[in-house]
Amino acid sequence: MAEVLVTGGTGLLGGRVVGALVRRGHSVRILSRRARDPGGSEGSEGARLLRGDLASGLGLREAVAGAEAIVHCASATGARTPWSLRKVDVEGTRRLVRAARETGADAHLVYPSIVGVDAVPLSYYHAKRAAEEEVARSGLAWTIGRSTQFHALVLSLLRFLHRGPLLPVPRGLRLQPVDVAEVAERLARAVQAGPGGRVDDFGGPQVLGLDALAQRYLRAHARRRSRVVAVPVPGRLARAVRAGRLLCPGCPTGSVSFSDFLGRGGER
Repeated sequence: MAEVLVTGGTGLLGGRVVGALVRRGHSVRILSRRARDPGGSEGSEGARLLRGDLASGLGLREAVAGAEAIVHCASATGARTPWSLRKVDVEGTRRLVRAARETGADAHLVYPSIVGVDAVPLSYYHAKRAAEEEVARSGLAWTIGRSTQFHALVLSLLRFLHRGPLLPVPRGLRLQPVDVAEVAERLARAVQAGPGGRVDDFGGPQVLGLDALAQRYLRAHARRRSRVVAVPVPGRLARAVRAGRLLCPGCPTGSVSFSDFLGRGGER
């Protein structure tokens, strides 16, 4: 079994990746900015927590030394400016690669990305695409796997939009939400399979309009007095999503639907 470093290993995706790797018998290290017990990640007992910061480079050399694989899940998902995104996702990826090369780590770098990063005009997507380029030209063996939006992200969006008796959603937007645990299992398999370059995109089992997803959300929460209202939304971002840039037709898919996710209580 391999010695694997997971960056962002206490986050939504990273925590599930840690669990999937531990269950396969790998020796797992978690790189995190926070001194937090990794026991909060499902199945992560036995994983070792290391302090480190992609934005500053602190602790990276120690974290990567001797690693046979690196699953790079860390991302500035809550960043408010393009500068903050680049500092973590792009420059942080560059620092991680540099640390691996300087320590002589002959590591397989596995990078989870997002379907549509090269086609959707969003700052976060631009940063993810630039990070992909850093991985591809790293000089390390690498695998990049894009997936569609996680169920939890869709749920968060719907909760944000829901106001009193109305749930307004942008008209014509279609999504293909996927289960985060199934993405994590796919990444764990990629570690075992070895370098694969750009592997097939991965999506959820259903393509649904945001209005249909909103209806499922209301039913699951017994909000019978609320109703979904589709509203027109202009702009390049909405046009790209309406054109299906967040979908992966014909790609391998998971089995957990958004309704299944809601039926489990909408847990991470």
